[in-house]
Amino acid sequence: MERAGGSGVTMLSRLFCAHGRFCASRPWEIIVGTMMLTVCVMSMSLFAGNRKICGWSVRSSEKENDLKSADAIVLMSARCLAVIYLYLQFRKLHRLGSKYLLGLASIFTIFASFVFSIGIANLLSSDLTGLNEALPFFLLLVDLSKACALARFALGSSSQEAVVENIGNGMAVVGPLMTLDAIVETLVIGIGVLSGVKTLETMCCFGCLSIVANYLAFVVFFPACLALILELTRGSRPLLHVRQLAKLWEDEEEKPNPVAQKVKVIMCGGLAFVYAHSRLAVSAENSHLALKLPVALSPDATQNILADISIWKFYMSQMSSLSVDYILMLLLALILALKYVYFDSNEADTVGSSDSTEQKLTLDTVDNAAIHDSELLQNAGKLSAEMNERLKESGKSSEDSLGSSSSHVYFENSSDDDEVIMVSSETQTDVDDRIIDGTLLTVSGSPPRSLEQCRAMLKSEDGAKFLSDDEVLMLVQSKDIPGYKLENILEDHERGVLIRRRTILPYLANTNALEKLPFRNYDYKYVDGSCCENVIGYVPVPVGFAGPLLVNGNQYVVPMATTEGCLVASTNRGCRALSSGAGVKAVVTRDGMTRAPVIRFATSKRASEVKSWLENPDNYDLVSESFDSTSRFARLKSLTVVQVARSLYVRFTAHTGDAMGMNMLSKGTEKVLFMLQERFFPDMEIISLSGNFCTDKKPSAINWIAGRGKSVIAEAVVSKDVVKNVLKTSSSALVDLNISKNLVGSAVAGSIGGFNAHAANIVTAVYIATGQDPAQTVTSSNCITIMEPFGPENEDLYISCTMPSIEVGTIGGGTILPPQAACLDILGIRGSNSECPGLNACTLATVVCAAVMAGELSVMSALAAGHLVKSHLKHNRSVLNMAPTDDKSQCHGGSQMNKVSSCFRSRKKMVKQDH
Repeated sequence: MERAGGSGVTMLSRLFCAHGRFCASRPWEIIVGTMMLTVCVMSMSLFAGNRKICGWSVRSSEKENDLKSADAIVLMSARCLAVIYLYLQFRKLHRLGSKYLLGLASIFTIFASFVFSIGIANLLSSDLTGLNEALPFFLLLVDLSKACALARFALGSSSQEAVVENIGNGMAVVGPLMTLDAIVETLVIGIGVLSGVKTLETMCCFGCLSIVANYLAFVVFFPACLALILELTRGSRPLLHVRQLAKLWEDEEEKPNPVAQKVKVIMCGGLAFVYAHSRLAVSAENSHLALKLPVALSPDATQNILADISIWKFYMSQMSSLSVDYILMLLLALILALKYVYFDSNEADTVGSSDSTEQKLTLDTVDNAAIHDSELLQNAGKLSAEMNERLKESGKSSEDSLGSSSSHVYFENSSDDDEVIMVSSETQTDVDDRIIDGTLLTVSGSPPRSLEQCRAMLKSEDGAKFLSDDEVLMLVQSKDIPGYKLENILEDHERGVLIRRRTILPYLANTNALEKLPFRNYDYKYVDGSCCENVIGYVPVPVGFAGPLLVNGNQYVVPMATTEGCLVASTNRGCRALSSGAGVKAVVTRDGMTRAPVIRFATSKRASEVKSWLENPDNYDLVSESFDSTSRFARLKSLTVVQVARSLYVRFTAHTGDAMGMNMLSKGTEKVLFMLQERFFPDMEIISLSGNFCTDKKPSAINWIAGRGKSVIAEAVVSKDVVKNVLKTSSSALVDLNISKNLVGSAVAGSIGGFNAHAANIVTAVYIATGQDPAQTVTSSNCITIMEPFGPENEDLYISCTMPSIEVGTIGGGTILPPQAACLDILGIRGSNSECPGLNACTLATVVCAAVMAGELSVMSALAAGHLVKSHLKHNRSVLNMAPTDDKSQCHGGSQMNKVSSCFRSRKKMVKQDH
C-alpha cells in the first residue's frame, strides 16, 4: 500500500511538473486566456436568461427586512475588523520587505476568487441574498504561502530556460500539497451545506467556490505571471523585492508534515462518505424531485424586469445612498490606506532599536564597495592599525568585493545611492560580505549594539544567532562567548568558522595567510565534536588512484591522497605488475588493538602480588567480563603485564570490530581499573590510562614483535617477463638490491620496523584518503620487504611484505567525513560489516599491505634500473614557485646568505660582551 501511495504521489508530482513548465513557457497565452475566461464568466452572469441584465434588473419577491440594531452593530464591527485585518497583513508584508508586490498579488487572488465564484453562482441561479455581510470573512480563506514557495523555486534561475525548469520543479512540490489543502478546505466548509439553514448554505457554497477559484488561479495564472515577471524584470530593481520575499518565506515556511498529510487524506475520505450518505438519504426521500443546488431559489423567488436606467447610473445611485456602517467602513479603509502609504514607511525607518530583531541597513551603491572599513574594524573588536590599512587598500569593484555567499538579500545595480532595505539582523551580516585576506568581512551600515545589550540578548531566548557578526565578535573578545563554541551558540557552523577567522586576523604573521584557505561549502556538522576544534577552514588534498590491484581474487582501485608527485604513478605501475599474474595473496595473522595503563603500588612486593593475580587464568574471566560490558564489539583477547619497580604496565589487547578501536580500548580499560581498585586493590594508584607500553604513534619494538591493530602478510610472484617489460629490471638485481638496502642498510641504521624502501609513503596516502589517523603511520608503516628468486630457473620474483601493526578502521573518526567515506565506498568497505563485524577493517588492512608491496616493487625497480632521479625530475618538480635562476638572483641569494651569516656573527659578539 505504501509503495502504491508513493507511486501515486510521484505520478501526481510529474503531472504538476509538466503543467508548471507548460504555463511558464507560455506566459502570454495563459494570462490572456485567463483574462478572457474571466470576462466571459462575468458576461455570462450579467446577460443570462432572456437577454435581461440581472445585475440591476432583478426584483426580489420578498422585501428585505431592516436589520435589528444589534445585528447592524455586529456586522459593522465585522466589516471594520476585516479592513483592519487586511491592513495588518499589508503592514506585515511591508515589514518583511515587500510594500506593494505581495499585497497586490493578494488583492488579485481575492478578486479572482470573487469574480469566478459570483459568476458561477449566478449561472447556477443561486441566491446571493445576504452574502455581502459574509464577504469580509472570506479574507481568511486566502493562503499565499504556497505562492511564495513557488516563487522561491524560480528566483535562483540564471536564464529564462532555467525559470521554466524551476517553476516546473516547484509545481511538482507545491501542487500536490495545494490540491490536498483545497480538497480538505472545500469538504470542511461544505459541511454547512448539509445544515438546512438557507443563509449558512449560501455562505458555505460561496466559500467552496472561492476556494476552488483561488486554487485554479494559483495553478494556472500564477506560474505564468511569475515567469513573465522574472523575464521582464531580469537585471532590474523590481526583482529585488521578490527575491527578498522569497528568502524570508523560505526561512519561515515549515516543511510538510507527513502525519498531517495522512490526516488530511483520511478527513477527505470521511467527509466524502458523509456527503454521499446524506445525498443518498435525500434522494430516497425525495426521489420525485430533480437534483438541484441547496441554495437554488424557486421560480417565484425573483422576477426579472427591464432596466430603465444605465448600469453606471444605477451603481452611482447605490453608492450615494450608502448606509452609515458602509460609510464608516470606507472611511476607516481610506485612513488606513493613507497611513500605510505615507506614514508606515517613516515608522519602518526607525525600526532597529536594541529590543528589535530587525534592523535597517543603509547601503550605498554596490560599485562603491570600500566604505567605512575603518569603522567596521573598530566595531568588530578594534583590530590592529595594520589591518585597518589593509582594509583601506582593498577597495575593489562590486564584482571583486561582494562575497559569493550573499544569498539572504540580492542587490541590483542602480543609480539610487541611498536605498533602504529591511532585513533581519540574523542575515544582516550577509548584506555586504567582502573578501579581504581570504576572509569575508561584513560591512554594516548601522553600528552594533552596546556590550551590555549584546549580553542581554545572548541570554534571551533569541540567543546569539540574531546578533550581527560584529556583535558576536565583540562578545568573543569580551570572553562572553567561548571561541571554540561559536558553531553551537550561533547554530550555524559556517558562520562560526567565519567569525573565528576574524578573531585571529590580528595575530597572523602574514595578513594574507587566510586568502587561499577555503572554508565555504563544507559540511561542518560531521567535524563538530568529532574531528577538529577551532576550525578556520579545510585543506583540499589531491586524490589519485592506483590499480586495479588484484587482492585475494578481488580487484580494488586504491585511493591515495598525496602531494608527492610520482608516488601514485609509481604505485600504479607496481599494481599493474602484481595484477598481471595471479595477483596478491594476503592474510591477517593477528587482530587486536592495545592500550596499556600504568598503575603503581606502595612497594614492589605488592606490585608483584597484583601482577600474579592478573596473570592467573582464574581471574581473567572476571577482568574480561568487566571489559566486554563497555561495548557491543570490543572483546578482550589477552593481558600482558610488565613490572618496573613498584609500577605495573598492563597491556590490554582486544578485538574491536570494524573500528580502529582506541576509544573502545580506553573505555574498557578504564572500567577494569576502576573495578580492580574498588573490589580488590584499594591501594592501587592509577598513574595514567596510557603508559606508552601500548605503543601508540611512536616507534617501538613491542609493536614490531607483538603487533598492534591488524598484522598482515601479503605475497605475490612476478614473472620474469613482467619484471623485464614493465619494471625494466631483472629479478636478480631486485633481490640483491633488497638485501643491501632494505635488510643490511636498515640494520646498520638500527631501524625498528623500517626494513623497507618507503612503506610510509603509501600508508600515509591511503590513510589520508580513507579518513584514518595519519599520525598512526609511525606504527602502521612497520614493514619488512622480502624478495627472493623464484621459479624453475630462479628468474621469476617472489615478493612479500610483512606488516605487524596496521591500525585501521572503516567506522568512526575521520571515516564519517563525506569525502573520506566516498573513498571507502570506492573500496566497497564503508562502515561496519553487518554479517561479520571486523571484516571491512581487515579488508582495508590487506589492501593497504598489498598497495605497500606494489609501491615497494616499483620504487625498488626504479632504483635498480637507475630511473628514480629521472622519474622524480619529470613528475615531482614544479616551476610555479621556483625563484628565477639568473645571475642577479644568484647574487641576491648570496647576499641574503651573507646577511644571515653577518647577523649570527653580530649576535655571537653581543653574547660575548654580555658575559
